[in-house]
Amino acid sequence: MKNFILLLLISILGSSAGSAQSLFSILQKEKPENAEEINQRLMYFTDEILKEELPANEILDANYIPVFSDEVYKDRMKRLNDLTPIQLDYKPVVRRFIEAYAVRHREKTGKIIERSELYFPIFEECLDKYDLPLELKYLSVIESALDPKARSRSGAMGLWQFMYNSCKMFDLKVTSYVDERMDPEKSTEAACKYLQYLHRIFGDWQLAIAAYNGGPGVVREAIQRSGGKTDFWEISPYLPQQTRNYVPIFIAANYILNYSREHNIVTTPNQYPYFRVSPVNVKNSVLFKHVAAVIDVPIEEIRKLNPIYKRDIIPAGELPAKLVLPIEKIGLFIDNEEEIYAMKDQPKKYLELQKELSSTKGKYMIYHVVKAGEYFHKIAMNYSCTTHNIMKWNNMKNHDIYIGQRLKIWVKPSEQISQKPQRDPLLKKSKFLLYQVQEGDSLQSIANRFEVESLSDLVEVNNMRQSNVVEPGMVLKIVQYE
Repeated sequence: MKNFILLLLISILGSSAGSAQSLFSILQKEKPENAEEINQRLMYFTDEILKEELPANEILDANYIPVFSDEVYKDRMKRLNDLTPIQLDYKPVVRRFIEAYAVRHREKTGKIIERSELYFPIFEECLDKYDLPLELKYLSVIESALDPKARSRSGAMGLWQFMYNSCKMFDLKVTSYVDERMDPEKSTEAACKYLQYLHRIFGDWQLAIAAYNGGPGVVREAIQRSGGKTDFWEISPYLPQQTRNYVPIFIAANYILNYSREHNIVTTPNQYPYFRVSPVNVKNSVLFKHVAAVIDVPIEEIRKLNPIYKRDIIPAGELPAKLVLPIEKIGLFIDNEEEIYAMKDQPKKYLELQKELSSTKGKYMIYHVVKAGEYFHKIAMNYSCTTHNIMKWNNMKNHDIYIGQRLKIWVKPSEQISQKPQRDPLLKKSKFLLYQVQEGDSLQSIANRFEVESLSDLVEVNNMRQSNVVEPGMVLKIVQYE
């Protein structure tokens, strides 16, 4: 390894004898005590090299896509084959999937490599525990692109894509708050058990991998239809297309994650690789937003590190539980643990909720135009208010409404309005700002102030008529053209 690093650094320097000599002078200035000291000196020298400005023609373009011959692919695949008991065959279909990873989906491949820094150590530890080939970790690349919250059209979830009905078989718990299919450790444990079972049935890793995708029954049927053949490539014509492609994609994923640098695939280091995170024991119910506020970590990062929790909360019913945090924040969590547990969201009483819903404080007014098929309760549900609120805001005595009627609705600025604007082509090409009407304002003066193309645009996006009088405090949407 040391000789390889030396050769690599010398090759970077090119034909400059002086630079190569300076490398050896660094290494031989004093006799290194051990391998670690050698590595430290090499890293220092590498940093010095990288500080030097390379000639423009030697800078590798991030968009450059190398092209390799079949002979190069075969040689690399042979090297990978020597490292695993899983047969990695190089065939034209495998090359097509390699190029899919290396060319058409380069950015996605880079993202997968970034995620692998967090998840591959977890996979490898579990695979080793079950005495399975470590290369099986690449199955999760195909299944979920290493996204623990990946969900298929059929409802399979997590890094290893387990269906809901399979959870009991593999001791994976799914509740309203927790889904262990999205737990990296527990779902990997389940995947290892299943892969071990499939290999016992077929005695061949390619067939076991195919069965992971299509199920053992599909593979057995293909073996029977082929006349009893047990080679994956020979039974491949008798498999469904997805399962037929699954093994070639697995081989391609194995290849590309080992040779991504040779294909000039740009990656971003994972902010939280495996060695920078650790679980802490949670003794009480806790909300993610409270943890995030105390330890100063964005709640999005806490969600990423804890995909098992579905609702940003570890409820009391799920205790004891673990919460994965950045290592440098664990001390802060422990020091403030009791304070975090004490930060409870108290349920609001019914009368308080009603008062909050009917209040116009911190809200702005819009107009809703009643359409065919709408009824009073449906409109109230769309705006997260009650029918009583709408009656109060509009001085109504009953629930009678008619098509075309304009209702005043008070909404929070953060709420999404479920009623679609009437003029989609306009809205797709524009954005809005919100303006609060002041004393003396009129629709025309507001349109002039913001250089709205026409008064009709201002009226239309606010569901108003040109004859309407605007009142101080009303909030209008102003079209801002791109």
